Amino acid sequence: MTETQSGKSLRVDIWRGGEDGWLDSFNVPRQPSQTILDIVTYVQRKLDATLSYRFSCRVGMCGSCAMTVNGKPRWTCRTHVDSVEEDGKIEIRPLRNFPIVKDLAVDMTVFFDKWRDAGARFAPRDGASLEFANVDPQSPARKEATAAIECIGCGVCYAACDVVAWKPDYLGPAALNRVWTLVNDERDADPDAHLRPVAGDAGCHACHSQQGCSTHCPKNLSPTAAIAGLKRRTLAALLKGRL
Repeated sequence: MTETQSGKSLRVDIWRGGEDGWLDSFNVPRQPSQTILDIVTYVQRKLDATLSYRFSCRVGMCGSCAMTVNGKPRWTCRTHVDSVEEDGKIEIRPLRNFPIVKDLAVDMTVFFDKWRDAGARFAPRDGASLEFANVDPQSPARKEATAAIECIGCGVCYAACDVVAWKPDYLGPAALNRVWTLVNDERDADPDAHLRPVAGDAGCHACHSQQGCSTHCPKNLSPTAAIAGLKRRTLAALLKGRL
């Protein structure tokens, strides 16, 4: 690490244990250009080797380092201390709406199970996988898919979603966003098949459009817009007798 900033330190409160855990306090040297992931790594390597957390790329590509920082879900590798510290204090907790494995590490199983339950899997037309698909990048459907396609499954939107918090069976913004890309993919065999799993009580119509997912998405996607599109598409399919 680089030289500390004039001997300054941060008070960092970090969640420890499981669902019924506690906040443990640490004093961490203040560094130039310091990220929240730098802080967590310092604590684990220098102060308490038992601290559990998850990270991989450190450059904002994998999303595995997502945590709750001062009450908001964030990628910790791209969150600089300067932007979030409050009077030299920082609070770090695991992502909300996920079961806690230990400390800052959460179990992502329920998150990805909902992708499965939402039918968020591409299904090519017969023989289509043997041919090169020519897709007009300027077509309205392709533009809708392109606007939502960059999700990397980090779970930040799921943690930010208040509907998930009070309705645990809600499929969540990431899974629904993925379905929206598929119903707009002209290569898919049956777009209506993707609408059926998301048309029910736990699907797109459960969304209250509060936009927490869009506000916090590190990729600047708008799952709220994707879900609104699914609401329109499922209603149209229902009125036409396709659902």
